Amino acid sequence: MKPITTTSAPIPAGHYSQAMVHGELVFVSGQLPIDAATGEKKIGSIEEQTEQTLRNVEAVLIAAGSGLGNVIKATVYIANIELWGQVNSVYASVFGDHKPARAIVPTRDLHHGFLIEIEVVASLTS
Repeated sequence: MKPITTTSAPIPAGHYSQAMVHGELVFVSGQLPIDAATGEKKIGSIEEQTEQTLRNVEAVLIAAGSGLGNVIKATVYIANIELWGQVNSVYASVFGDHKPARAIVPTRDLHHGFLIEIEVVASLTS
Protein backbone atom coordinates (compact mmCIF):
# COMPACT_ATOMS: atom_id res chain seq x y z
CA MET A 1 0.00 0.00 0.00
CA LYS A 2 1.14 3.52 -0.76
CA PRO A 3 -0.25 6.71 0.80
CA ILE A 4 -0.87 9.68 -1.52
CA THR A 5 -0.34 13.27 -0.45
CA THR A 6 -0.56 16.41 -2.57
CA THR A 7 -0.66 20.08 -1.73
CA SER A 8 -3.04 20.50 -4.70
CA ALA A 9 -5.87 19.25 -2.45
CA PRO A 10 -6.63 20.08 1.20
CA ILE A 11 -4.17 18.44 3.59
CA PRO A 12 -5.96 16.11 6.03
CA ALA A 13 -6.70 17.59 9.44
CA GLY A 14 -7.16 14.15 10.99
CA HIS A 15 -5.46 10.77 11.09
CA TYR A 16 -5.97 9.68 7.46
CA SER A 17 -4.35 9.93 4.02
CA GLN A 18 -5.78 11.83 1.08
CA ALA A 19 -5.69 8.50 -0.74
CA MET A 20 -4.20 5.04 -0.59
CA VAL A 21 -3.04 3.04 -3.59
CA HIS A 22 -3.33 -0.72 -3.35
CA GLY A 23 -2.49 -2.77 -6.40
CA GLU A 24 -4.10 -1.01 -9.36
CA LEU A 25 -6.72 0.82 -7.26
CA VAL A 26 -6.77 4.29 -5.73
CA PHE A 27 -9.02 4.86 -2.71
CA VAL A 28 -9.60 8.61 -2.27
CA SER A 29 -10.75 9.81 1.15
CA GLY A 30 -13.80 12.04 1.35
CA GLN A 31 -12.99 15.44 -0.08
CA LEU A 32 -14.65 18.69 0.98
CA PRO A 33 -15.04 22.02 -0.84
CA ILE A 34 -11.86 23.67 0.42
CA ASP A 35 -9.54 25.59 -1.89
CA ALA A 36 -6.13 24.00 -1.28
CA ALA A 37 -4.24 27.06 -2.50
CA THR A 38 -5.90 29.50 -0.10
CA GLY A 39 -7.43 27.27 2.59
CA GLU A 40 -10.76 28.99 1.89
CA LYS A 41 -13.82 26.96 2.83
CA LYS A 42 -16.21 27.22 -0.11
CA ILE A 43 -19.56 27.56 1.65
CA GLY A 44 -21.38 29.26 -1.22
CA SER A 45 -23.84 27.59 -3.55
CA ILE A 46 -24.10 23.81 -3.83
CA GLU A 47 -22.86 24.14 -7.40
CA GLU A 48 -19.69 25.93 -6.23
CA GLN A 49 -19.18 23.39 -3.46
CA THR A 50 -19.65 20.43 -5.82
CA GLU A 51 -17.21 21.85 -8.39
CA GLN A 52 -14.52 22.50 -5.76
CA THR A 53 -14.99 19.08 -4.18
CA LEU A 54 -14.64 17.32 -7.53
CA ARG A 55 -11.53 19.37 -8.34
CA ASN A 56 -10.03 18.22 -5.03
CA VAL A 57 -10.86 14.60 -5.90
CA GLU A 58 -9.24 15.13 -9.29
CA ALA A 59 -6.07 16.62 -7.74
CA VAL A 60 -5.64 13.60 -5.46
CA LEU A 61 -6.24 11.20 -8.35
CA ILE A 62 -3.66 12.98 -10.51
CA ALA A 63 -1.13 12.81 -7.66
CA ALA A 64 -1.75 9.05 -7.55
CA GLY A 65 -1.23 8.67 -11.31
CA SER A 66 -4.91 8.35 -12.16
CA GLY A 67 -7.72 10.74 -13.13
CA LEU A 68 -11.46 11.31 -13.20
CA GLY A 69 -11.81 9.12 -16.29
CA ASN A 70 -10.60 6.14 -14.23
CA VAL A 71 -13.13 6.52 -11.41
CA ILE A 72 -14.92 3.22 -10.85
CA LYS A 73 -17.19 4.19 -7.93
CA ALA A 74 -18.15 7.47 -6.30
CA THR A 75 -19.94 8.00 -3.00
CA VAL A 76 -21.54 11.42 -2.68
CA TYR A 77 -22.68 12.63 0.75
CA ILE A 78 -25.10 15.57 0.63
CA ALA A 79 -26.62 17.50 3.51
CA ASN A 80 -30.06 17.66 1.89
CA ILE A 81 -31.49 15.34 -0.78
CA GLU A 82 -33.34 18.37 -2.19
CA LEU A 83 -29.94 19.53 -3.55
CA TRP A 84 -29.50 16.42 -5.66
CA GLY A 85 -30.57 17.97 -8.99
CA GLN A 86 -27.97 20.74 -8.76
CA VAL A 87 -25.26 18.31 -7.59
CA ASN A 88 -26.03 15.89 -10.41
CA SER A 89 -25.84 18.69 -13.00
CA VAL A 90 -22.32 19.76 -11.92
CA TYR A 91 -21.23 16.13 -11.45
CA ALA A 92 -22.36 15.29 -15.01
CA SER A 93 -20.58 18.32 -16.50
CA VAL A 94 -17.31 17.43 -14.73
CA PHE A 95 -17.40 13.70 -15.57
CA GLY A 96 -18.73 14.19 -19.11
CA ASP A 97 -19.44 10.90 -20.88
CA HIS A 98 -17.79 8.85 -18.11
CA LYS A 99 -20.43 7.42 -15.76
CA PRO A 100 -18.87 5.64 -12.77
CA ALA A 101 -20.98 3.58 -10.40
CA ARG A 102 -22.33 5.92 -7.72
CA ALA A 103 -24.14 6.05 -4.40
CA ILE A 104 -25.87 9.12 -3.01
CA VAL A 105 -26.00 9.31 0.77
CA PRO A 106 -28.22 12.01 2.25
CA THR A 107 -26.97 13.07 5.65
CA ARG A 108 -27.86 15.77 8.13
CA ASP A 109 -24.65 17.60 8.89
CA LEU A 110 -21.19 17.65 7.33
CA HIS A 111 -18.03 19.28 8.73
CA HIS A 112 -17.91 23.09 8.86
CA GLY A 113 -21.43 23.46 7.47
CA PHE A 114 -20.48 22.04 4.06
CA LEU A 115 -23.25 20.63 1.90
CA ILE A 116 -21.23 17.92 0.12
CA GLU A 117 -18.40 15.41 0.53
CA ILE A 118 -17.22 12.98 -2.15
CA GLU A 119 -15.04 9.87 -1.97
CA VAL A 120 -14.04 7.68 -4.92
CA VAL A 121 -12.33 4.47 -5.92
CA ALA A 122 -10.41 4.65 -9.19
CA SER A 123 -8.11 2.51 -11.28
CA LEU A 124 -4.54 3.38 -12.16
CA THR A 125 -5.15 2.00 -15.65
CA SER A 126 -7.96 2.65 -18.11
